[in-house]
Amino acid sequence: MITSRITISLVAACFFGTASFASAKEKAPAKEKAGAGTSEYTKGIQLLDGQQYDQAVTEFTKAILANDKQPVFYEGRGFAYLALQRFQEAGDDFSKAIELLPKDMRAFVGRAQVFLQQKNYQQALADTEKALEIKPDEIAAIKLRGFAELGLSQWDKAIADFTNVIQKKPDDLQTYDRRALAYRGLKNFDAAIADYTFLLEKNANDTEALTKRGYTYSLMGQYEKAIPDFQAALKLNPQDNDTFQRLQWTQGRLAAQNASPVATTATAPTAAPEKPSLISQIKPLYIVVGVVALLIIAVIVRLITRGKAEETSHIIR
Repeated sequence: MITSRITISLVAACFFGTASFASAKEKAPAKEKAGAGTSEYTKGIQLLDGQQYDQAVTEFTKAILANDKQPVFYEGRGFAYLALQRFQEAGDDFSKAIELLPKDMRAFVGRAQVFLQQKNYQQALADTEKALEIKPDEIAAIKLRGFAELGLSQWDKAIADFTNVIQKKPDDLQTYDRRALAYRGLKNFDAAIADYTFLLEKNANDTEALTKRGYTYSLMGQYEKAIPDFQAALKLNPQDNDTFQRLQWTQGRLAAQNASPVATTATAPTAAPEKPSLISQIKPLYIVVGVVALLIIAVIVRLITRGKAEETSHIIR
């Protein structure tokens, strides 16, 4: 119950506004943009910038109908589909772009995001590797590879990739959150706490960071630190029933931990005393007394019978 919500959402939303999305919108070389479909493609990019994704799909489709040999047209529509969570169509467009241009780094980045959304971590990992072969310093591809490694429980590799992203882009707060999850996977709870604390220093009202740090404290058995985090998260979002349940569970654990040993012993069931055997009840003193009594009785009998005449037989001599 405690872990169900904490461990979900390994894959973030699409990276619109970040390097990968921007790269999808980079202007293609002049020879690619010349000819039919150029104006429709340009309009589609403008709509994509304005987050008008349905209209962007329409314009990119017009561009493709006018000229179906341009990989950037498929890329643009692929990212628009991705924003609309139409993952199958997005994947098809990215695959088409790769077919037309096998070294299309942007299309590999886009398709990797589709695979991540579909929880196909192995294929996502493969696409990020291909993207990084083409452009080794592509931050979006490194970050997406970290997501794929998280999904495959490759904690060390994920930490290395997320750390790389943070070094290149220290303001990428989402990466701290994902690295904390990888640290938890390695049971490096102190490092996870440090990442969540950093996020809370940036935004004290980050309810997810509060809940996750509280949960990490509970994994460490530090219930007294977990409780304030859960309480702070509930103050910000009183309707969060999952966090309320975590708070109750943690309070129960702390109460059990603080229970006095005397009280624990008093309520614990005790075994019934074992009934002693007959032999175990015969003590050495009793044996001595018994022997002496027998000797006394024997002496008394001897004294009584000593002065009596012996019984004679009926035979006449």
